[in-house]
Amino acid sequence: MADSSVNNDPHWLELEEWRKKIDAIDHQLSSLLCERLNCAQNISSLKRRIGEEVLQPAREKEVLDNVLNQADSELKAYALEKIYKCIIEETRLFQHEWKNEQQPLSSR
Repeated sequence: MADSSVNNDPHWLELEEWRKKIDAIDHQLSSLLCERLNCAQNISSLKRRIGEEVLQPAREKEVLDNVLNQADSELKAYALEKIYKCIIEETRLFQHEWKNEQQPLSSR
């Protein structure tokens, strides 16, 4: 870390404030993503009971479109699209793994 005179510089103090804000947002995001995974787990269970596949391309497109409609610039839309494609992919993998854990060993 830099010496204390640098840490008292107004720009460094502002940087630390922005970092604290990002840390708080990350805390909220991780909590919301866990909640999202809980929802995906329930959806996976329902899909298994009604015989639906985990992969639902039309629904994934709908989710992505809903998110992209929130962006207020093309650059943010581009970043959100990449982020949400990862979230959707990881959620799909989570659903597959959870579904496999729920099957009796004899049917795996």
